[in-house]
Amino acid sequence: MRIVRWLSSLLALVACSSPRKHEHGGHAAHGGMAHRFDGAERWAAVFDDPARDAWQEPDRVIASLALDATMTVADVGAGTGYFAVRLARAVPDGKVYGIDIEPDMVRYMTERAEREGLANLVAVLGAPEDARVPEPVDVILIVDTYHHIADRVPYFTRLAGSLRPGGRLAIVDFTPESPMGPPAEMRIPVDRVLAELAEAGYREVARHDFLPNQFFVEVARR
Repeated sequence: MRIVRWLSSLLALVACSSPRKHEHGGHAAHGGMAHRFDGAERWAAVFDDPARDAWQEPDRVIASLALDATMTVADVGAGTGYFAVRLARAVPDGKVYGIDIEPDMVRYMTERAEREGLANLVAVLGAPEDARVPEPVDVILIVDTYHHIADRVPYFTRLAGSLRPGGRLAIVDFTPESPMGPPAEMRIPVDRVLAELAEAGYREVARHDFLPNQFFVEVARR
């Protein structure tokens, strides 16, 4: 029942959000759809609801990334920091950039990092067309955000420059068959995701199938 309530809350909040097209692309061939996610405290009640852990399995996702304690990681579309704070604990001698295009999310993550004593978590304001990762990183994680990105091939071509040699990009997003998530027209099948990433210069290096409602793939620069 808690998962049902979580989904109901999420859909209600999305419905109340003002639709926004990214600055470049809208609904082009590789376009996406975005909603405003300001009002971070309101969204925190949804994104950080403990009921989410049951199907999002954040600890297992992070364990699958096989992070070294000294790695530098970027969480793009980090929101209120659901994954970012966990990543920061997984790389205690490294650094995590929690990146979001909403100033209020960046403000919230900054305060959350201070509140939770995570000096290695740095919140960064990105742009719709550019994540603005401050330095090359070992891993970039993008959860439930891929379908919001417009002009994805140029976006991910640019993002490849933010990966260190041997670095990986990990994508988690809802499958077309999932009983929860964004509207059906916003969902992107994993094969299309991988085709777009291939066009942007990546190759698949791993695919994980343990998430019940989402696909989880890792790619690297060719």
